[in-house]
Amino acid sequence: MVASRNVFVYIGKPAYIIIRLLATSAYKIISLFFKEIWLIIFLGLAIGLGWGAKSFYTEIVTTLPSIEQIETLPPMSSKIMDREGKLLYKFYKDENRSWIPLHKIPQLLIWATIAIEDKEFYTHSGFSVRGILRSIDYNIRNKGELRGGSTITQQLVKNVFLNNEKTWKRKVKEVILSVLVEWKLEKNQILEKYFNQVSYGGEAYGVGEASLKYFGKNIWEITSAEATFLAGLPAAPSSYSPYEDFDKARLRQKQVLIEMIKAGFINEETGQKILSKPIKLIENQTTIKYPHFVFYVRDFVENQLGYREIEKRGLTIKTTIDENIQDESTRIVEEEVNKLGNLLISNGAAVVINPKTGEVLAMVGSKNYWATDIDGKFNVTLSPRQPGSAIKPVNYSLALIRGKTLLSMVEDSPVVYKIAGQKDYIPKNYNGKFAGKVTIKQALASSLNIPSVKILDESGVANMIELGQKMGITTWEDKNRFGLSLALGAGEVKMIELASAYTTFANLGERAEINPVLEITDYMGETVYVKEDKRETVIPSEVAFLINETLSDDVARRLVFSPGSLLNISGKKVAVKTGTTNNLRDNWCIGWTPSYLVASWVGNNDNSPMSWVASGISGATPIWHKIMSAVLEGRENETWDVPSGIQKVNVCGKEEYLISGQELSTDCFWLTPSPRNELVETN
Repeated sequence: MVASRNVFVYIGKPAYIIIRLLATSAYKIISLFFKEIWLIIFLGLAIGLGWGAKSFYTEIVTTLPSIEQIETLPPMSSKIMDREGKLLYKFYKDENRSWIPLHKIPQLLIWATIAIEDKEFYTHSGFSVRGILRSIDYNIRNKGELRGGSTITQQLVKNVFLNNEKTWKRKVKEVILSVLVEWKLEKNQILEKYFNQVSYGGEAYGVGEASLKYFGKNIWEITSAEATFLAGLPAAPSSYSPYEDFDKARLRQKQVLIEMIKAGFINEETGQKILSKPIKLIENQTTIKYPHFVFYVRDFVENQLGYREIEKRGLTIKTTIDENIQDESTRIVEEEVNKLGNLLISNGAAVVINPKTGEVLAMVGSKNYWATDIDGKFNVTLSPRQPGSAIKPVNYSLALIRGKTLLSMVEDSPVVYKIAGQKDYIPKNYNGKFAGKVTIKQALASSLNIPSVKILDESGVANMIELGQKMGITTWEDKNRFGLSLALGAGEVKMIELASAYTTFANLGERAEINPVLEITDYMGETVYVKEDKRETVIPSEVAFLINETLSDDVARRLVFSPGSLLNISGKKVAVKTGTTNNLRDNWCIGWTPSYLVASWVGNNDNSPMSWVASGISGATPIWHKIMSAVLEGRENETWDVPSGIQKVNVCGKEEYLISGQELSTDCFWLTPSPRNELVETN
């Protein structure tokens, strides 16, 4: 090959092609013992007398494509699979193709293809005169049914280099290129490329996708009847389409078997047995499973992992999706949203995450991808929405980092913030009431608004934005947009990013990077990507532990939520936070254990408001409760390990967790309900 390349450099492409063509022709003459010498003489006379060597050189030789293109891979489909290897969808452009090595293709299919397409495949040097003459004779005797005289090599050349124009110039190029391909490749290499290049009907290119399209099987699993059936299709994929005319396709199979008998590949008895076997086609349809997730994975693979144009690359992408969890989550979201029409709610969404690994176990982007009453294809889990009080754990984490304790006091009482050039900001609690003096633990667990704003005013809006960004929120880049209302969820977040942020609590301070892809293999089955579990410490483990303790304490949230509400999962310790925006456009519930995180949302795609009764324990919470209950069913209760920097102390006769070394100053009024700390009406 080195010598050949040097010749190419010095004498140029056209001359190089002529030399190789002449050498190959000489070899052909010798190898065939002059059986086809008359053809060479005829071609020589035609070129010399009828057209001219110069025209042949300028119009044929100089316009030949580079033979090196034969090594270029054709476009191949990429497959999205679930975590168990079940197909979710294939991405391809025009040609649906998977590369199948020759050793995986049944020998009977190889024999059948050679018999019907090119019996002299292993003896000719790229083209066959006898094949051409036989096709002419057949076409004359069988009017209405055309048979081509092209060899398998010529068919491969036409697919790789040329178009379907029916001109003698294209045919001459086809013959020349076929000879050069035979020079360059071994016969079995040509066969493998042929089986993976040619059309078998519709979008199915190559035997791999043809077998899946017609029989729902891998090519190495097909029967002898199915193999001989497939072999007949490439000659005229549209004409022999079994979905258009099954009887015609069966007659074509019979012809394949006749040719196999003539070629000596099988005997007549075997041919009859094969022909008597039934052919059962699967339904001709393109399906997509979990479309919101599938398109999310495609974008993730292209934009985050850098595998562009996956519809041409032949990748097999094994994802993190769990079929059982996804199916159950999909059912629950649709079922619950359908109950909420009276609350002016038309849509819902949910994600389930493994917080330890960042794996997406379920993604429900809307109540139904195909819904026509809403834009069902719109994926809410990837869309910025205001989180309401669901963002408060970030705010309170900042307060704890800055030295507050869960027993630090804050006044839940009216407050007015004067902002130059703007309307006064007057935060209100969801139900318009006040609790008076409360602990931070009570304020967070009961989701009181006014204490959250006061805490943020003390900690600083810029500091909360910075912490949120460290936890994975990317939608707060323009810091000038936000003020104290950020404490109540005025800053939009994406559900998938909020889920990622709250893996920080589930992992006691370490945020897991969300990644829906476990592994990627190329068209040859070689592994090109394996997921690595990436976690980054963003808050102290002690702070995360205290947030978890607060949000899993049913007693601490009694100021607003009734004991035993849907925020509890029977027999399980689960931290959970709800959120409803002040404009009633978004309603959230997000909760987690050490191993599972579930986030849910309800609202309207067009941002129209919901009914006032869509509160913390209606709307999104029933969805969250049912999904989390299903995920945790049959699993042991998990609790968080107590970090070494946490101490349990007796405060007013009750055991409480504090960060070691923090000073505690409090009275005991909050332990016994009294008018002082019960929610009261206000004007």
